[in-house]
Amino acid sequence: MSVELHLPDLPEVPIGLGPAPGRAPRPRVPWHLRVRDAISSYLPLLLMTLLALFTWWLVKNTPSAARPTEAPPVRSTPDYTMSRFALERFDAVGRLKVRVEGERLRHFPDNDRIEIEAVTIRALAPDGRVTLAHAQRALANGDASEVQLIGGAEVVSQSKDGGAPLTMSGEFLHAFLVTERVRSHLPVRVRQGGADLQAGGLAYDHGERKLELLGPIRAVFPPAEPKS
Repeated sequence: MSVELHLPDLPEVPIGLGPAPGRAPRPRVPWHLRVRDAISSYLPLLLMTLLALFTWWLVKNTPSAARPTEAPPVRSTPDYTMSRFALERFDAVGRLKVRVEGERLRHFPDNDRIEIEAVTIRALAPDGRVTLAHAQRALANGDASEVQLIGGAEVVSQSKDGGAPLTMSGEFLHAFLVTERVRSHLPVRVRQGGADLQAGGLAYDHGERKLELLGPIRAVFPPAEPKS
């Protein structure tokens, strides 16, 4: 069973785009106010852009921290020389420890080394004993506590009790004046009293009262005094 409904025709209503009846038209906003509103809306974005540009400019134009400059190469040439000189070094209480004399001195700053020609050294131990050394040439550290004597080298260690001094001589002697040691890997001659010894090298330590001689060794001793 089907039912048909017939609706009456509705009246046509005109549609217009103008203002609704009874409402006044919206006033037109001046252009400068519109520009002000636009600027106000985009002001945060402009400020952020300006801040980013200023930061970039500041980073680009700020001088970088100075890089550490490399130390100048140490010179291998002497930085000062002296002729016919005398150097003296004293301990903390003012007592003379070492006196160094020579014809010519050259100081090399690369390793604080001293070269001396025609050197004479006088070292005083804390107990008052004197050690004398001389050579045609010497290589020493800055405080002259370690000296390599080259050419006609001789070291004389005197005895405090007035006994015969110990004399060591050769073409090369390595003297440690503070610890009172002498070494050599070349032929040497050792004399004390009437004893005369020749060896291929030596190692002497005054603190231990020890003398080691390297072969070959040749020794001459004075005859023993007859017993009364």
